[in-house]
This record gives sequence, C-alpha cells and structure tokens, in this order.
Amino acid sequence: MKKLYKILLILFISFSTLAAKKILFIGDSLTEGYGVAKEKSYPIILKELLKSDHSIDIEVLNGSVSGSTTASSFSRFKWFLKGKPDILVLALGANDGLRGIDLKASKINLSKTIELAQENGIKVVLAGMYIPPNYGPKYTSEFKKMYLSLEKEYKLTLIPFLLDGVAANKDLNISDGIHPNENGHEVIAKNLVKYLRPLL
Repeated sequence: MKKLYKILLILFISFSTLAAKKILFIGDSLTEGYGVAKEKSYPIILKELLKSDHSIDIEVLNGSVSGSTTASSFSRFKWFLKGKPDILVLALGANDGLRGIDLKASKINLSKTIELAQENGIKVVLAGMYIPPNYGPKYTSEFKKMYLSLEKEYKLTLIPFLLDGVAANKDLNISDGIHPNENGHEVIAKNLVKYLRPLL
C-alpha cells in the first residue's frame, strides 16, 4: 500500500508540474487577429512556439476586441479573472493614441488593470506601441514614455513595440497597411517568445 501511495504521489507531483500555463491576451484588433483566420493570429502561433518545449503546456485565452481602447481593459480583465490566468499580456493603447485621448486617462486605465493582475499573483507583460509622428512630437513622445513609466513603476515585462519589424512593411500587412497579415503575425509571435518563455 505504501508503495502504491508513493507512486500516486509521484504521478500527482509530475502532473502538477506539467499543468497548463494560461496566458490571457487583452488587446485590440492587432491582437484579436483582424484580417486573418483566428488560428493565424500571433497569440495562437506564440502558443505553438512555446509548446515546442514539450515540458510546457500552454492554454491561450484571447480577450481582445477590435477598436477597443484602454478604457475597457479593467472590466474585460476582471471578467477573465475567473479563468485564472498565470500571465496577462496587456496590448492596448494604439486606439487611444490614434484618437488623441488624454494619456493621463490611458495610464490610469492600464495601471488599474496591472494592479488587479499583480494583486492576484498574475505576471504582466505590457506591449508598447508607437503612433505616427503627425500627432506632434510632444504627444508621440509622451505616448512612448507612458509604457516606459508603467514598466518602471510596476516592475513588469515590457515589449517596447508590439509591431517591431512589422509596422510599415507592406509584405507583412494586409491591404489597409495597418493590420498584420499571416506572415506579420508570425514575426510578432517569434519576437514575443523571448519575453514570455522566462515567465513560464
């Protein structure tokens, strides 16, 4: 009986070690996968890349909505908390910038979401964005600094620019020149591996 108990205990510990890690994405159309099949969006591709290490099982929850701003981040994240994610990838702010929203409000929105995540023991990865220079040097500079400020304040993982290597590349975007195509999503996923793998 003792021998059987030890075997069951070892199996339980092994199963716990291999339990799936849940990654929750809260973003806008860039993360939702606008213009491509959902299975071709970067969160799903990233999942498969991370699973290439067979000791890690990954589950992806994508709570991204096209057109969303930081204003919806807290309520959406609060709803997804029931799924008990281990990691939150917060990829919002692009639409705030394009609409010229007061960045103080944007920062508060992101801060509330980050704080709720950290209070629940969830690791946060913040995806930064850039906006076009035609919004003026002051606004574009403050927009970039917003993400750097949040990284420093909350000691989280920052992806400086979600669309690094993809933005403005016609070969990696759909016809609107804004949203990544399948190849673009692959580039994003490969870029993000180095940020996510250490957190698993």
